[in-house]
Amino acid sequence: MAGLDRAPLDGLELEFEIRGVGEPVLLMHAGVCADFFLPLMEEPALFEQYRLVRYHRAGYVGSTRLPGPVSIADQGAHGRLLLHHLGIERAHIVGHSSSAMMALQLALDAPDAVQTLALLDAARPAPTSEVQRAFVEEIVQPVLRTYREGDLARAVDSWMQGTCGPDYRSVLDHAVPRAFEQAVADADTFFGQELPAVQQWVFTRDEAQRVTQPVLAVLGGQSQPIFRERWNLLLAWLPDVEPFILPDATHLLHAQDPGGIAAALSTFFARHPVSLG
Repeated sequence: MAGLDRAPLDGLELEFEIRGVGEPVLLMHAGVCADFFLPLMEEPALFEQYRLVRYHRAGYVGSTRLPGPVSIADQGAHGRLLLHHLGIERAHIVGHSSSAMMALQLALDAPDAVQTLALLDAARPAPTSEVQRAFVEEIVQPVLRTYREGDLARAVDSWMQGTCGPDYRSVLDHAVPRAFEQAVADADTFFGQELPAVQQWVFTRDEAQRVTQPVLAVLGGQSQPIFRERWNLLLAWLPDVEPFILPDATHLLHAQDPGGIAAALSTFFARHPVSLG
């Protein structure tokens, strides 16, 4: 993608861009859409006060696609490597959906690098619930069958309808032009690597108790029940967590109301300024 810099890391290169000055904020995009965070980069409430770091995770757009499995821990480690490359010792971390898991894993594996966590419609903290099982049977398994049949566009569309609602395309096309086409191009990364890693990730109450950083748990007011269940679990499990609901938003959250998310994030970050020891 034109305009992005490249960071040579340990065995891969990640595309990234930086906007703003101030305390660093690492934006870890969700699966499917690598440019989900583009609307937040345009919000003055963030870039006028914070140094926003947005990047394409491994296998998305022009960042290196790694062979074989790529775990949630690997993804968290890539984020830490990028921070190190940029000379950032400690940052606010923002994760959306599957990348909220990566943010949590980063906090577990490299706690000194994480000042706060903002988790937007987080994925998979309770894999054994009835709601989770229904989600897997009704959405995940049919979508994976479609993907294995080779119909990448239909797999992406079915996934987005199942997680974001039937009207997702109009919102996405307006907020992130050509996001759908890029999602189809990146489908092998999401369905072939990321989704299996999500299904294999383990995060229990015991792991949650080790996450001592302040956490903002964000929920779209119109998000699917699976995200509300996960949100409630994080509120029950994490030691230092506060809730925020973005009214009328689906899982698309910051694509639908970037101003609302930016205001919530900037207020949260201001209450918990970066400390370097």
